[in-house]
Amino acid sequence: MQKFGGAIACALTATASGAAPVVPSAEQAPPAVFSPATLARADALLGKMSAEEKLGQLNQLFKFGKAPKLDVMVREGKLGSLLFVTDPAEINRLQRLAVEGSRWGIPLLFGSDVVHGYRTIFPVPIALAASWDTAMVEHVSAIGAMEARAGGISWTFAPMVDVARDPRWGRIVEGAGEDVHLNAEMAAAQVRGIQGPRLGTPGRLLASVKHFAGYGAGEGGRDHDAANISDAQLYNTYLPPFRAALQAGAGSVMSAYMDLNDVPATGNRWLLSDVLRGQWGFQGFVVSDNNAVLDLESHGFARDKRDAAERAFHAGVNMEMASYVNAYAHLPEALKDGAITAAEVDAAVRPILATKIQLGLFEQPYVDEALARDVAARAPAHRVEARLAAERSAVLLRNEGKLLPLSPTAYRRVALLGPLGDARQDTLGPWVFAHDLADTVTLAQGLRAKLGADVRLDVAPGVQIKRTTPSPFESIFKERSPAKWDAARAADELERALALARDADVVVLALGEKQDMIGESASRSTFALPGEQQQLMERVVALGKPVVLLLMNGRPLDLGWANAHVPAILELWYPGAQGGAAAANLLFGDASPGGKLPFSWPRNVGQVPLYYSHNLTQDPSEQGRRYWNEPSTPLFPFGFGLSYSTFTVTDIRLDKTEMSAGGSLEASAVIENTGTRPADEVVQLYVHQRHGGASRPVRELKGFERVTLRPSEKKTVRFSIGPKELGYWSAATRGWVNEASTFDVWIGTDSKAALKASFTQTR
Repeated sequence: MQKFGGAIACALTATASGAAPVVPSAEQAPPAVFSPATLARADALLGKMSAEEKLGQLNQLFKFGKAPKLDVMVREGKLGSLLFVTDPAEINRLQRLAVEGSRWGIPLLFGSDVVHGYRTIFPVPIALAASWDTAMVEHVSAIGAMEARAGGISWTFAPMVDVARDPRWGRIVEGAGEDVHLNAEMAAAQVRGIQGPRLGTPGRLLASVKHFAGYGAGEGGRDHDAANISDAQLYNTYLPPFRAALQAGAGSVMSAYMDLNDVPATGNRWLLSDVLRGQWGFQGFVVSDNNAVLDLESHGFARDKRDAAERAFHAGVNMEMASYVNAYAHLPEALKDGAITAAEVDAAVRPILATKIQLGLFEQPYVDEALARDVAARAPAHRVEARLAAERSAVLLRNEGKLLPLSPTAYRRVALLGPLGDARQDTLGPWVFAHDLADTVTLAQGLRAKLGADVRLDVAPGVQIKRTTPSPFESIFKERSPAKWDAARAADELERALALARDADVVVLALGEKQDMIGESASRSTFALPGEQQQLMERVVALGKPVVLLLMNGRPLDLGWANAHVPAILELWYPGAQGGAAAANLLFGDASPGGKLPFSWPRNVGQVPLYYSHNLTQDPSEQGRRYWNEPSTPLFPFGFGLSYSTFTVTDIRLDKTEMSAGGSLEASAVIENTGTRPADEVVQLYVHQRHGGASRPVRELKGFERVTLRPSEKKTVRFSIGPKELGYWSAATRGWVNEASTFDVWIGTDSKAALKASFTQTR
């Protein structure tokens, strides 16, 4: 099993006396996105293009349904990219307009959100992060890329690498949660899967890392609201996952919507030019988020649409994404008036052309429609991978009395109750477009297949859940929500579910949030189970039957009562197309849960933001008693997850207890499966700097390894600790430092690990 460790350092500066500068190694240098030959071809093409042709490459629009205007724009070379065209025949038609209708045969980039699969839908990104298995994440990302590329897509707007420490924010579901290191490792894995070892790898896509930067820190967890982030937080928390993605070779970056410290990210020259290109040396191109350039006027930042276009262009946005109308349509006028220069236009267009060249679109601009059909036909093989991914992403939160796994012969009648028990669209999760809904295995279907004809399975929703306000994306869902029940129907459905529970030998509750309750435009002010799900759960538990709670969600929910009264709780997230099959395997022991939480699970929304890597503050002994009415600790800590087996971690060792700054040491520990089942455990390394030029977090994840062990099997897990793990950006010195100090090291199975060692670092 692969070992993963190490944080990501950014461009570095000299520091004050007493702190050794963190010097980036050759491995930390960002790779060249384009080959010299690609850049030479792009420059030769630029030399032949007119100003209008160049500026046309900077425009990207959505295409939904018939749009004759877009045909004209494509033919006239006024678009460089189109979004959400998923029919291979239509992609070919539009590509012919671009290639055969223009002087230089410049192909379009067809983009789509391949976020957690294309034809085959895998678990949502927060679930994949819960696997703590970067090799698996890379693999499923590659499958999604291959399916999309075969269908004519060449660009995906993924991965989302926004660190999210306020779970009220709906888009937490698209990322890897609260931790910097876990986000960085998952970002790099996704880029490797999407793009392959280099941009232009056959069968892969152009990745677009989003949303640069700080989008996950919006005030109140409200989507699109302003983010006010200190420089120390920005460099130490929010930027490293982007840096990791670029080091993995990502060829494009998406700018964010919101204000970052009062300057909209899409108009923020310091962010897009000084940091991204200056400090990091990024060679690829920046695309705005949808309508983010136009919205610079809405922000009160730009005077009008032309001013918005000029500000975004000068900030460093190469291509504008827009739904219907581009602010960049004003750039020809700006060029004529001298507000932008020809050299600036060339610099903006060059990486876009280079990307199209390196992707091979000039040589192969069209979709092989037979291959696209063949890939669709081969989707069943990918479904096996989707099931395995869902099994590896599940997190066992509670298992009192070892209720799980259920015995396949102990029950003659099973009740599956809850609004998510037989819901295809909700099993998939948000942000899917090119799938076949009929491929989805719901929890009900998975359990029926597992139980067979000899066991009766009764299925009922019990309650209905709906958003208070409809999702703006409701029109794209392939499964429409049923009409709202009236009071009489609601009462009848609840009583029917309770009757089935009374007659059952075991009850499985499928509760959580519908897929339109999470994601973009889906922030919440509470973590309570939506609708009457809490009432359903409490009344079922009161019957005295064995109860298993299956959760489908992408954020923590209020589980205080459930954790005290429901014996078994299994977090499935939105498990994807094979979610039902995976859930059945997990419930009956054909798979063992080994996932870990990618965020701290608060007791209720009043604790938010709550994350493990907080500073010590002046009174660390009272950290768990900050509130007078309840503990200020999480219900479940970051990195937590139970297993059907048991494990011990012992014998922590450091190969040295003193080293000089710039050196490295090895930390190791022995993990043993002390149970009776083969199972997985995730060994986690945490580090704390005791003193220095700035207060440091109480502990920070710096490495992890998921291991599979047979009963009584042991393994020594090893981690390297060096400048990447120990350096940080200091507000005191305004730069990156690696200080002389004493460091504590913990190795264990969650962020509360107690097995500890220490070492000293000298100058």
